Amino acid sequence: MVRVANLEQSLDFYCNKLGLIQTNEVHNEQGRFTLVFLSAPDDILHANTPNAPLLELTYNWPKEVGSTENYQSGRNFGHLAYEVKNIYDTCQKLMASGVTINRPPRDGRMAFIKSPDHISIELLQAGESLPPQAPWSNMDNTGTW
Repeated sequence: MVRVANLEQSLDFYCNKLGLIQTNEVHNEQGRFTLVFLSAPDDILHANTPNAPLLELTYNWPKEVGSTENYQSGRNFGHLAYEVKNIYDTCQKLMASGVTINRPPRDGRMAFIKSPDHISIELLQAGESLPPQAPWSNMDNTGTW
């Protein structure tokens, strides 16, 4: 579970940019929160089974109109990790959509990005590492991950 400050912005990031698929949404009036469940594309067939590998986004409704809670990293957690079919293609697509690659895939194996709520997300090349290639092999880190 990851707490998010802006549900629309987070859904754009996780679904439109990262490629996860929304499987369910729950609105709880009494508790004043919304839960959105996301699946990796390769896990979508298992999304409605017990112990499915899902990411839960929790949006706590503002107490006052226009106010949002600012979650610090201690209110979320370490990082998420996803395997991707081609780390270079994935990073290029993310960069083209405005996502900063904090740790480029210099080794053809691993990269890090951050969500709008500053959750570190590790991208791992599925299978063997790809051979190092430019421009990735020459890129410096940006910020933290």
